[in-house]
Amino acid sequence: MFRFFLTPVLYQSLSFSPTEAKAIMESETQKTFSFAKLLSCHSHLAYFFNVLSFFIGLSLGITLCFMSSHLHITHLFSFSSLLPPLLSPPPSQLLPQAPPPFLPPRPPLLSPSTSVESNITWQPLMHNMDDDELFWRASFVPGVKEFPFKHTPKIAFMFLAKGAIPLAPLWEMFFKGHERLYSIYVHSHPSYKGFVAEDSVFYGRRIPSKPVEWGKSTMIDAERRLLANGLLDFTNKRFVLLSESCIPLVNFAATYSYLLNSKQSYIGSFDDPSKVGRGRYNPKMHPAISISQWRKGSQWFEADRRVATEILSDKKYYEIFRQYCRPPCYMDEHYILINILMPEQNSNRSVTWVDWSKGGPHPGKFGREAISKDFLKKVYEFEIKV
Repeated sequence: MFRFFLTPVLYQSLSFSPTEAKAIMESETQKTFSFAKLLSCHSHLAYFFNVLSFFIGLSLGITLCFMSSHLHITHLFSFSSLLPPLLSPPPSQLLPQAPPPFLPPRPPLLSPSTSVESNITWQPLMHNMDDDELFWRASFVPGVKEFPFKHTPKIAFMFLAKGAIPLAPLWEMFFKGHERLYSIYVHSHPSYKGFVAEDSVFYGRRIPSKPVEWGKSTMIDAERRLLANGLLDFTNKRFVLLSESCIPLVNFAATYSYLLNSKQSYIGSFDDPSKVGRGRYNPKMHPAISISQWRKGSQWFEADRRVATEILSDKKYYEIFRQYCRPPCYMDEHYILINILMPEQNSNRSVTWVDWSKGGPHPGKFGREAISKDFLKKVYEFEIKV
């Protein structure tokens, strides 16, 4: 194209005769057409080589892509680190996209109106955890002792019942006005469908439960289940095990002050040389439990958080008792071996008064006619002396 526009200028700068000019024009035209054909030939050849180069380059690129894919899988990090960021080929051309790594779900963000305390202390009682998961979660002990928020220590009242709490009105009076100082947990038979009023302190306080048989290991399972649910709330500092037939002898303020200021737990544990004491010991428990370590005590206990965690975390002694302590050996009277686990943490007495003076496998019962102010006063004074 450049030659085409340059030739007319040359014609204008020279002078020839008409015949010579015509001959020269024909000669130049022929040369021009010849050169144009040559250029056209060169263009076709260049186009052919360009197409050929494209297909050769494409073939080499595909081959190198597969080779690079293999190299990238084998040396994933070294290969990537050697390439400048802008020259790195897209990962999709090197190897198939790997599935994203598994990451645990993020904890829910706290809303401005939700405090840290409410997220740590509030736990839904009706959960789907089995005993293994429940005990595992409840056995966690914070490494940092100081709380990250202001809190009020609470007492966990744990009721082991067959069904309803017949003395609930009395307990309602006991708890009234102290709503932030206690927690309530009720373990009833799974088949129990009794009604609880919404304004009752027992409303919504049942935990997932299983059937319990008197004198069997299921009794201990229920006690540990209650402890575990109570331990999920980090503000629970003391744990009291009660039955549906228990009543308070002193008011809440006195109970709270006495237990929160105590340095020990209250678990009955004594050496009974009689038939219903050492007579229940099974020699197959040795050497894990010797006859000198065998103790008897009340089923109803009170424990601080440290002792409660030890009871819940135990597997060694629980399995031995479950296997070798069967009626007439009653596991709930012998299992909590505080004298082995943490003897210095126990007062060796219970905070629950029970009348065993009549003998037999069950304590004395008190009907309506037996309850009076004088009777309660005697019981209270007896407990104070002890």
